[in-house]
Amino acid sequence: MANILLLEDPHTIADTTFEKYGCQVRRIPSSLSEEELLTELADVDIVGLRSKTHITRKVIESAPRLAAIGAFCIGTNQIDLSAASEAGIAVFNAPYSNTRSVVEMAISEIIALIRHLPARNKVLQRGTWEKSAAGAHEVRGKTLGIIGYGSIGSQLSVLAEAVGMRVLFYDIVEKLAIGNARRVNSLDELLANSDAVSLHIDGRESNAGFFSRELFAKMKPGAVFINLARGHVVDLEALQEVLESGAISGAGIDVYPSEPAANGEEFHTKLQKFDNIILTPHIGGSTMEAQKSIGGFVSEKLMQYWQRGETHMSVNLPNLAPSPGVDSLYRIGWVHRNTPGALARVNQLFANEGINITYQSLATRGPYGYIVMDTTAEISPTVIDELQSSPAHIRLRILKQQNEN
Repeated sequence: MANILLLEDPHTIADTTFEKYGCQVRRIPSSLSEEELLTELADVDIVGLRSKTHITRKVIESAPRLAAIGAFCIGTNQIDLSAASEAGIAVFNAPYSNTRSVVEMAISEIIALIRHLPARNKVLQRGTWEKSAAGAHEVRGKTLGIIGYGSIGSQLSVLAEAVGMRVLFYDIVEKLAIGNARRVNSLDELLANSDAVSLHIDGRESNAGFFSRELFAKMKPGAVFINLARGHVVDLEALQEVLESGAISGAGIDVYPSEPAANGEEFHTKLQKFDNIILTPHIGGSTMEAQKSIGGFVSEKLMQYWQRGETHMSVNLPNLAPSPGVDSLYRIGWVHRNTPGALARVNQLFANEGINITYQSLATRGPYGYIVMDTTAEISPTVIDELQSSPAHIRLRILKQQNEN
């Protein structure tokens, strides 16, 4: 039975999944600091979090029981994946579950900004009736430039075409264009020709400050800018400057370099003074449909790893989807350093103990290997000791046969 700690209030469908597998679940509604995590994770097998809790190397090294981490979101940059891999801790996320929610928010903000709805709203709320078409346009016939053509960017492409927009996209990886979207060879070409620019890149460290003063200067005059990706990838001072100068006509920002740890805390940014901007509190993927989908997906992945040793779609460990193991008494999962001959040594060790292997699978990923084996005999303490004392050893787990009925 696993002890599970859920932080930052993922959807309660996760609790239902965990309890179905007989796990104990404890919730803390907010994020935790590093020092708080050192205490709270002492007896935890699985931790679930969203984007604000940071699992550092220090936290991982101080949590020997921790076997898996579930990110109930898309991004995993809040987790030290290198440290997790070195400790044999499997990390899972939800790369597709809230894609539609982010896409719908992006397209709605593009329409709102090109129609100048934020400014019209603020004027009327201040008590002034100002009925005018000045500066307001249809999005039909306009060009959307998408930077990052992954699961979100490509789906945004489809929705944008559906409302009559032309689509250009730029990605550092070769991607197949969907519909009538056209790939461009440079950011300069995209920025110069786009009436709206939407950013959909990941949060890796090398992307810090990606959309800089230089790139804002290359945008088409009067275009609008959307960032629903990561807060640290945009230079907000540069954005402030182009809004003040009128070089762009508006922006939608959902993510920030520094965000409050909990609801109700004060938040201030110099962007709050503009009428032609939509500021939202990191809610791009926060619809009930998306959160339910994420909660169900990540919790099930965590349980398949805990119960069966399955690492399919883990973001850091070698990916394996082992058989159910119906005819096996025991299943062993061994995370190890990817060294030549590791599998042969394991097989010889089992043979020496007279243990018959009924199923075996090995996957490698960079410096790491992962072996899953089923046996019809109890795995002896000798085998366990030998594996754990091996120079290649990282983490060993023994799983009994699962009841498939």
